[in-house]
Amino acid sequence: MALWRKKDPNPDRGWYYNTRTGEVEHLEVSRSIDRLGPYPDEATARRALEIARERTEQADRDE
Repeated sequence: MALWRKKDPNPDRGWYYNTRTGEVEHLEVSRSIDRLGPYPDEATARRALEIARERTEQADRDE
C-alpha cells in the first residue's frame, strides 16, 4: 500500500537576492530575471553573490 503525503497548500517559496536592486526579498516579489534563489533563509540569500562566485570558481577548476 502506497503512503501519500499531503502537499502543503502554502509552501514557503524561499528567499531571493535581487540582482538589480541588491536587496533580499521573501517570496517571489521581483521578476525572475532579476532574482537569484530560492535560498532557505534570509542570511543565505544575503550571500547569493558570494555563493555564485564560489560555484563558478569550483566549476572552472573542475573543467
